[in-house]
Amino acid sequence: MPAALAEIVAELNSLLAPERFDDYCPNGLQVPGAEEVSTVATGVSANVETFERARAEGAEAVLVHHGLFWGRSGPGPLDRTMARRLRTLLEGDMSLLAYHLPLDAHPEVGNNALIVRALGAHEPVPFAPHGGQPIGYVARFPGDGLPAEELLARVRDLTGREPLSFDCGPPVVRRVGVVSGGAASHLADAVAAGADAFLTGEPAEPAMAQAREAGVHFIAAGHYATETFGVRRLGELLSERFGLRHVFVDVPNPI
Repeated sequence: MPAALAEIVAELNSLLAPERFDDYCPNGLQVPGAEEVSTVATGVSANVETFERARAEGAEAVLVHHGLFWGRSGPGPLDRTMARRLRTLLEGDMSLLAYHLPLDAHPEVGNNALIVRALGAHEPVPFAPHGGQPIGYVARFPGDGLPAEELLARVRDLTGREPLSFDCGPPVVRRVGVVSGGAASHLADAVAAGADAFLTGEPAEPAMAQAREAGVHFIAAGHYATETFGVRRLGELLSERFGLRHVFVDVPNPI
């Protein structure tokens, strides 16, 4: 049985509470399409390849982490790239839903909580505030901690890529801080929270010196690679809740 688009939006808004976040973009329904949904496609970013592959799967709704619209003033004049993206959605009668910081921060389905658990760390504590709301988690490894080389191996296995690592911390990591995506600026928050290692997606030029001077490991495992987890889990939840068919559209990005 198809589910009503309005019910899906209400379910996601209730779960993620986007109104709590001072975000860079509008969260929720960005482009309305078919009023009933049988197949939902999830992906990291809104682009033509994601939309075309979702359409080929028969999706009536596309759910992403990085939506089409950024900034608080709403969309301005459209360039050809944006027009093509919108045309692909509209011609397929597909809705676009996007959740950014709410999906990073959620304690159950968020990117950062899922990464922490997948790495084997326990007792996650929120940290790294953005606009008054924490978006990351610091957690501890059981026992005496995890050898730094084992942490890197787990990150490699989890993301399927070789991370950029500044190995400036102790041989054994007891606490790790995680903020996915482009969050190198939260390294200082991880240090203040007592982390021995900080995992994010993208590096920034000051990060190497900051990691060396603070004596922590800095791991950049890929913006895309660290942000596949939450949106995929949301798709699974919608499948469980509404009986929808869910497909994850993987468009790998080396950044």
